[in-house]
Amino acid sequence: IHICLGTGKERDDPNRLRYATPEFYFKSQDDMYKLFKDVPNAIENTRSIADSIDLSIPTGSYHLPKFPLPANGSMTDPDEYLRSICKKGVIERYNDITPNIKQRMDHELDVIKAMGFSGYFLITQDFVKYARDNNIPVGPGRGSAAGSVVSYALGITDIDPMKHNLLFERFLNPDRVSMPDIDIDFCIERRGEVIDYIKKRYGENSVTQIITFGKMKARQVVRDVGRVMGYSFGDVDRVAKAIPNELNITLDAALNKSPDLQTMANGEFKELVDYSKVLEGMNRHASTHAAGVVITPSDLTDYMPLYKSSQGDITSQYDMKSLENLGLLKMDFLGLRNLTVIDHTIKLLQQKDVIIKIEKIPMDDAKVYKLFAKGLTIGVFQFESSGMREFLKKLKPTHFEDLIAMNALYRPGPMKNID
Repeated sequence: IHICLGTGKERDDPNRLRYATPEFYFKSQDDMYKLFKDVPNAIENTRSIADSIDLSIPTGSYHLPKFPLPANGSMTDPDEYLRSICKKGVIERYNDITPNIKQRMDHELDVIKAMGFSGYFLITQDFVKYARDNNIPVGPGRGSAAGSVVSYALGITDIDPMKHNLLFERFLNPDRVSMPDIDIDFCIERRGEVIDYIKKRYGENSVTQIITFGKMKARQVVRDVGRVMGYSFGDVDRVAKAIPNELNITLDAALNKSPDLQTMANGEFKELVDYSKVLEGMNRHASTHAAGVVITPSDLTDYMPLYKSSQGDITSQYDMKSLENLGLLKMDFLGLRNLTVIDHTIKLLQQKDVIIKIEKIPMDDAKVYKLFAKGLTIGVFQFESSGMREFLKKLKPTHFEDLIAMNALYRPGPMKNID
């Protein structure tokens, strides 16, 4: 069944790919002993060879590319260079550097240095600066990275963590050693330019996009297996629709919840459901991750195998989680259409001699909050779904903090308590 899925054939097709023998599996120790009982040395020699192999893939350390420090500069230490450009950035961001701001910046820089992540911040600020210098729209910041004064001073984010009382420890915590994760939004039309810049900066052989695997989930696996086994579309559709429409539901859970599915699984569709349960959760296909890019200190092939798709695209063979476990630098370059729409709007207004600085717009415009209170937010990032618009009508926000709370609550789990 699995071979047919991969080759797009039906099980009964006489011309489909078949194994030459039914023995394409790893035999047990007992099976091998029976096969080679007349040659016991063969078993012993095989065991000796296996025992002599000591292969372990090292994990637990980080492999960050070296950020190219300015050639004409006097600094050769990335920690000191980060501190120097951070100090300049803080002066630009804050007119009055209070003791609290200085203390917060020093604390963050000390943590970053102790964890060995100065290079990470230098790399990130470098490509964000490239985007801004080339008028490529960049998002103001997303996720826990907005809680860092260093990120704000470097221009990676545009949200003042001191003003909004955001915690740095949610982003980077010395008690929880893990690679920082900064997701950057770019204009969807020009995101590729930033990736091309990264490739030029660190070398074509050191940068690639990341693979992702489509899994065979409950409904999908039933449809795929049914097609391979030659069931009619109507029959397969009936079985698939008997599976409750719940996020990440498994076939076992569906059988417990759906009497109709249970009846079919115990009747004429028993073989279909049995095969589907075996294949459920397996990888169905490989594709390129929508945002992920990996950067290695030297050639990619020193750290991972590569995959070439049928379209000729090169990606890592390891997925995002595996790359993290290997300690490699992966970045999320997110293409956000809303940034593109805003950019086009500003340019159209410029043609009418209306100049708008998007980063300078007031955050207390009462007319804007009235639009939110009416649920007129289609096209506004993270506020345009039908459920969100209904809750906005109930909340009737009047301050920016109301929108922060609404956005934080509208996610699986907390949203059950919104009313």
